[in-house]
Amino acid sequence: MGQTLLQKVWDLHTVRTLPTGQTQLFIGLHLIHEVTTPQAFDALREHGWRVARPDRTFATVDHIVPTRQRQRPFLDVMAEDMIASLERNCRDFGIPLYDIGDDRQGIVHVIGPELGLTQPGLTIACGDSHTSTHGAFGAVAFGVGTSQVRDVLASQCLALEPLKVRRIRVTGQLPRGVYAKDVILTIIQRLGVAGGNGYAYEYAGDTIERMSMDERMTICNMSIEGGARAGYVNPDETTFTYLEGRPFAPQGDAFERAKAWWRSIASDRDAVYDDDVAIRAKDLTPVVTWGVNPGQSIAIDGAVPAPAGADRQSTSDALTYMGLQAGQPIAGMKVDVAFIGSCTNGRLSDLREAARIVRGRHVAPHVKALVVPGSAAVRKAAEREGLDRTFREAGFEWREAGCSMCLGMNPDKLEGNQVCAASSNRNFKGRQGSPTGRTLLMSPAMVAAAALAGEVTDVRTLADPAPAGVA
Repeated sequence: MGQTLLQKVWDLHTVRTLPTGQTQLFIGLHLIHEVTTPQAFDALREHGWRVARPDRTFATVDHIVPTRQRQRPFLDVMAEDMIASLERNCRDFGIPLYDIGDDRQGIVHVIGPELGLTQPGLTIACGDSHTSTHGAFGAVAFGVGTSQVRDVLASQCLALEPLKVRRIRVTGQLPRGVYAKDVILTIIQRLGVAGGNGYAYEYAGDTIERMSMDERMTICNMSIEGGARAGYVNPDETTFTYLEGRPFAPQGDAFERAKAWWRSIASDRDAVYDDDVAIRAKDLTPVVTWGVNPGQSIAIDGAVPAPAGADRQSTSDALTYMGLQAGQPIAGMKVDVAFIGSCTNGRLSDLREAARIVRGRHVAPHVKALVVPGSAAVRKAAEREGLDRTFREAGFEWREAGCSMCLGMNPDKLEGNQVCAASSNRNFKGRQGSPTGRTLLMSPAMVAAAALAGEVTDVRTLADPAPAGVA
């Protein structure tokens, strides 16, 4: 009987089975940042421990860093304490740090792939929910909490429950104006925000196979929003082409040998899955969230649902919070802020597509619009292509790399009950810094369209609509 990629990678990294039934799993790559590490390093000092594998640990700053004014010390005392703590800890424990001013700085899930740290067959851990992003490369990647960050620093291992595997096959050509973000939002809406509990999601099918690495990362990034512990795509030639020549990828003959092994860890043709889901690409449309979790979404031409069934109360609560009425169209909802960025959609292809939508147009007068590249490298590449000029001429603010408005841990926050069209990954209450702020998740192209119109609008109605599956 064949094996899935998850089974192969899990077995290769198993240290032992614990009395609890959990697996002690060796972690091949540990990515850290300023928010979930201070207490973890304090615990190491308290016990007199060293970092087990500083050569497999890499740090950057992203969550709390300002994207406009970066002079130190930061005005936010807590942010300054966090970044100073990370700088001290990396220095004391011998961990490389990509700090502000470093060309390699950026959102942790953007720089890992950019640098070639993320590779097929690895187990990867990071103190951030969206670590599943790295599964796009055929890695098995876990978001962990601070106590588990401590465990990996001290032992390079994690204790994890074994997982089932659900294969999600997306087949056919994506319609015009439909993107990877629409695919994953549809999956979450259909299977539920808890539908993946106890599972890893394997994304497959010819639609996924045709996707770029950026698109695959968008899909895998939001696996956690559907309850899955991890999400991955089997490595293929697209994966290898992306990795070749990256600073930490194998070089020369070693790369050819690595490719042979990477191919071998892909799921076998006769692998058995615990569940199998099929989705037809031709049925998909641009998607917008209307509620307070990523599963509360509808097609751009759909109407907000009425409370019903087991979800009656949560739907009613979400409608009240969002200021919506059952049955009203989502198209036409006024937006105050438009945010393009995050570890979900802050890569170069995302910015290119959004720039194509706004080129020659201007942001609506009442909308504050900003573009935040996912890394310093993305920012520089975009500027070489003149994308920054396109955005500025259209009325967008062009910022430095960071997590920005994806979460309320830096100066980029909503105010009052503002409505934000966001290319990020979570629309929880208060997620963007205001306890009454409202977030609508959508693709970067849809955010661009909303910024121009001043309201939620179908990007397909704009001239020169987007080619299928670009971002």
